[in-house]
Amino acid sequence: MISKFSSFLKRPTSTAVIINTVGNYLNVFFSAFFIYLLVRIISRSEYGVLSVLFGITFVLANLLDFGTTATLYSYLPSLIEKKSENAYRLIKSTFFYQTLFSGLIIGFLIIAFPWLDMVFFKTRAPIFTLYITAISVLFFIWQNFLSNCLYVTKRVLQVNIYSLISNVIKTAIVLVLAATHTITVGLIIFVFGVVGPVIFFILVYSSKKNHMDAVMRAPIERSDFKLSYTFTYFVASQFFNLGLRMDLFLLSYFLSSDLGDYGAAQKIILTIITTIVSITQVISPAFAKIRTKKDLFINIKPALFYMLIPTAIFFMLFITPDWIFNLFFTNKFYNTPMISRRLAIVYLPYSFISLFHLFLLYSVKRPIDILIGNVAIFLVVSVGCYIYIPLYGSLAAIWSLGAAFTVASSILIFFSYRAYRLMPDL
Repeated sequence: MISKFSSFLKRPTSTAVIINTVGNYLNVFFSAFFIYLLVRIISRSEYGVLSVLFGITFVLANLLDFGTTATLYSYLPSLIEKKSENAYRLIKSTFFYQTLFSGLIIGFLIIAFPWLDMVFFKTRAPIFTLYITAISVLFFIWQNFLSNCLYVTKRVLQVNIYSLISNVIKTAIVLVLAATHTITVGLIIFVFGVVGPVIFFILVYSSKKNHMDAVMRAPIERSDFKLSYTFTYFVASQFFNLGLRMDLFLLSYFLSSDLGDYGAAQKIILTIITTIVSITQVISPAFAKIRTKKDLFINIKPALFYMLIPTAIFFMLFITPDWIFNLFFTNKFYNTPMISRRLAIVYLPYSFISLFHLFLLYSVKRPIDILIGNVAIFLVVSVGCYIYIPLYGSLAAIWSLGAAFTVASSILIFFSYRAYRLMPDL
């Protein structure tokens, strides 16, 4: 038993999962450290402005992905396996059209940002800061694109090393700015949103110059931009992301007194989900190569084992004693332990739900099935929270999520089984 477990850990995929999980948690650590650092070197009002502007960049960077991540993971692995020159063409075409569409929206944002800030965001930030914020979105998009290309080509260690180097350099620059008393919100955004990605680009180009040059020489083909596939998954992912936030939004609307405790608990859950993301980033290319039932069984067994890791973490959260919660959140967030435990139970099956996503999205390329499941999550959470939060408070939000996962799981299992039956045996 021990020898089998040891050999399992020595698999290249297992090593990649461990590296990526550690790397993603290092990113979480740096995020927490940056917060710790910034709240001590800028004023409370400046930090509020920074939080709003950073929030805009991260939301838009994810939104303007346009589902291209799914295209890379779904179509690129088979081209790489065949050593096809079309792999470079697919990368360049996808990058070109994503940059084109996102660039148009960012251009509109640059023009409208001063008005939007005056009417809606009300940060009163200088025009320069607003423009840097908008430009940073494009740099984050490009960094995410390069990261996904490296993940698809199984360069997991390199992605994490480059991210670590970028984080260390960003930290050093912020410390220098703080020591020289020249730090501003605009400069912080410039460091994180422009300098950080540029460092990442330089590191990637220096190690992958031959591949980068091949991508630059490749032609652009409209057919390589899988519009139907990409757009369907893009819409599906927006329903999913919004659905998992509706509990907090509606709790804020109906019962703001519980918002702090619930928000802290949700932050813990989102941190654990980082582990699931780490695993799916590594195993997604393998799911893209699945063509037969035999292929599926070969890949599903280790995938199930990997997903036991976040499931175990959710269970550990459920049995965590109150004093550990109080150590981090203090006694002011007295409801956070109870809410965290209940959310942990609700999210226990989430790890395995993601495997159905991978199968439907990459193996059988049915993003429409995922869209239906994600719309169900959005509707169940929204309706459940809207009706029952006024009656049962935060408990209604938790059980609405549980009901949403149950409904979505049933839908995804049905579609997965139907797709599985149509697959050849060998």
